[in-house]
Amino acid sequence: MPTPSYVKQPTDYVKNGALRAIEPAIGFLARHNVSPNTITTVGTVMTIVASIVYATGHIMTAGWIMNVTAFFDVADGQVARRTGRSSVFGAFYDSTLDRVADGALMAGLAFFYATNSIHHNLYMVVVCLVCIIGTFLISYTRARAEALGVEAKVGVMQRPERMVLLSVPQSFFGLFWNGWVLMGIILLLTVTAWITAVQRILYVYRATKKIDAKPIRIVSDSPSPSAPAAPPKPAGMAASRRAQP
Repeated sequence: MPTPSYVKQPTDYVKNGALRAIEPAIGFLARHNVSPNTITTVGTVMTIVASIVYATGHIMTAGWIMNVTAFFDVADGQVARRTGRSSVFGAFYDSTLDRVADGALMAGLAFFYATNSIHHNLYMVVVCLVCIIGTFLISYTRARAEALGVEAKVGVMQRPERMVLLSVPQSFFGLFWNGWVLMGIILLLTVTAWITAVQRILYVYRATKKIDAKPIRIVSDSPSPSAPAAPPKPAGMAASRRAQP
């Protein structure tokens, strides 16, 4: 099943504008051959710092920190391409630390609602936990689909949209309207995360339905007595497991 044509998201325009703004900084990092994995690590550490600030109740400050981390989220890939240092491990490392960042942010908000004396709300703690599960499902369904040969880049809520919602509104509103703006953002993230996960599950179901419908050819383990013996395999590593350069 072909991957659906990409529909441009509002955040794409924001990302293109941000790329033009941070072009000098990206060029500086590329010229000095800074490791993309180092940029990824620094961005994740700053996101964890933002999650701790969220947990302490300084929502507006955490939002501005998240705005800064957006630079690292974009710069690592740009620097990797410009310096020719793109690698399979780099992609794996970036994706893994993205999950750490996603979990840390929502855990910080859950801690905030669990411990803050003014905005204490156990219902929102549950919502934050449900959001963590939904967010992890988004990445898991895509990774598992790619392992099956299906590119499941579908859904209403991709990671750039999540990062925007976890940074920009908090930067300007913080706990405005007695925290209702923040609660609305978290509820929106939770609902759209689960919708995206379900969309990907349905997409993979449709993509694999034709594969599952094909008859499976069963090969007997024991060869027929009349069948000629198979020629011996040459010594060496099997082609399917051959080391790649």
